[in-house]
Amino acid sequence: MAPPGYEGGVDAVGLVLKGTSGLRLSADVMTGSCSRMAVTRIVANLAAPDPMALAKFYQEVFDLDLPFDMGWIVFLSSDTTQKIELHTASEGGSGTELPVISIGVDDLEATETAVRAAGAEIVYGPVKESWGLRRFFFRDPAGNLVNVVDN
Repeated sequence: MAPPGYEGGVDAVGLVLKGTSGLRLSADVMTGSCSRMAVTRIVANLAAPDPMALAKFYQEVFDLDLPFDMGWIVFLSSDTTQKIELHTASEGGSGTELPVISIGVDDLEATETAVRAAGAEIVYGPVKESWGLRRFFFRDPAGNLVNVVDN
């Protein structure tokens, strides 16, 4: 019988449990070993009526590469390495609206200057929050609320 929140069964390898959240756990019944899938990345998808125009905005402001364009989706990337994070929240903190994405930067002031130069409106901050982070929010050209935070 599978534990609560999992569907279970036996395959050629052994016991397989699939969580209702999509997490897949497997165990080799013969050896008793257990493996867990690994998250390799989490990607943010921003809604945009004109994906290329929005991509060019982010390319300009955050100095990102634009390696791939399929028309309906445009990829932006950077060669930096980061840890994987996924946040769940009911608000953006300090009573603010929840941003659709947070972008960590090494120079908040320079980023604020680049955001303003690109014509985006700063709608919150810059501010040092009571929990120690410095940040600001802006609306991108497609209306997405973006949190920019110093690392």
